Amino acid sequence: MKIKLICDSLCDIPMELAEKYEIEIIPLTIIIEDNEFKDGIDMTNEEFYNTMRKIHTVPKTSQATYMQFKEVFDKYKDEYSIICINGSSKSSGTYQSAMMAKNDTEGEIHIFDTLNLSLGSGQFVIKACELIDQNMDAKSIINELEALRESVNLFFVPDSLEYLKRSGRVSVTTAAIGNMLSLKPVFSMKDGNIALVTKVRGKKHVVHTLIDLLKSQYDNFEDKNVMIGCGANVGDFEVLQKEVEESLKVKKLYFTRGGACICSHTGPDIIAISCSN
Repeated sequence: MKIKLICDSLCDIPMELAEKYEIEIIPLTIIIEDNEFKDGIDMTNEEFYNTMRKIHTVPKTSQATYMQFKEVFDKYKDEYSIICINGSSKSSGTYQSAMMAKNDTEGEIHIFDTLNLSLGSGQFVIKACELIDQNMDAKSIINELEALRESVNLFFVPDSLEYLKRSGRVSVTTAAIGNMLSLKPVFSMKDGNIALVTKVRGKKHVVHTLIDLLKSQYDNFEDKNVMIGCGANVGDFEVLQKEVEESLKVKKLYFTRGGACICSHTGPDIIAISCSN
């Protein structure tokens, strides 16, 4: 049976993959000053970045619902084996919504918790696409995704601590000191938890730090998929792209933009890099 690949909008993936493999993306809801928007449907990433610069409140995200998944599962269950890849269950109830919908739907449906977000979750989608091309069955693909988990790394740097301060993820004092000293926090994500890795003084050192952190995790990159991304700050992204292309010889380099789900908390300016086997 053919495989239908589904993910939620906590997973930031290259649009060319979404189009080539006809990936159904279930949107979370973005709440901005009491107005609700379906992520990527009612508002593009660019519109979201521009809106963030104008408002003084922090956007909120609401999980994708049981009914959103149920409708999509019902649409494909008779003709496809379904693989649904979700952002971390520790960050959103979206995974639980997918599980509830699966339990109420007949058919072969596999739900996979990436325990990651954004470009980190996107690594699992990339791998699933590769395995579909190898004509692997759905259960075997899920096993391969589980085996991939230990090799996935995500590092990201928000340009300002202001948005993390507003959302309560860093203290007012930490944000004030960080901004005053031009400290850029570098975060990672493993096992569903976001952790501060280090702080870099000055923007010009950020790119080198991201690449050095990635190099510390792998012996070589010739068999690795690397994905880089940004928010509104395309200029910073271009610097990262140039450095990656010059420093790393990778199997495949992918590009994407940070979606509203991650940028709601980090702000519109962010650069990120992820890698997996």
